[in-house]
Amino acid sequence: MAEREKIIKIIFDVIDELNRQLAKEQRLKKSLETVLVGENGNLDSLGLVNFIVALEEKIEDQFKTTIILFDDPLVLSENSPLRTIGTLADYISKKLEKS
Repeated sequence: MAEREKIIKIIFDVIDELNRQLAKEQRLKKSLETVLVGENGNLDSLGLVNFIVALEEKIEDQFKTTIILFDDPLVLSENSPLRTIGTLADYISKKLEKS
């Protein structure tokens, strides 16, 4: 499995875990276009933190390396890599290349 595909699978696994805790109308769709944060995002700040922590743990388990997704000022910018699942997968892939 290609690295990006593996990352997307990990993200979808975390979404499955998170969705079990959310009301039906708050659940995230498993699509690369799903908006995570911002105007049309389904995650509130606590949901985002839970999502990111679970994602960092799964990435560490799968890739045997630690990455921190909130360590870059870009994360909080208008062009945040956390906008969608697709942009998040690309961001994680780049961080893994550097580690």
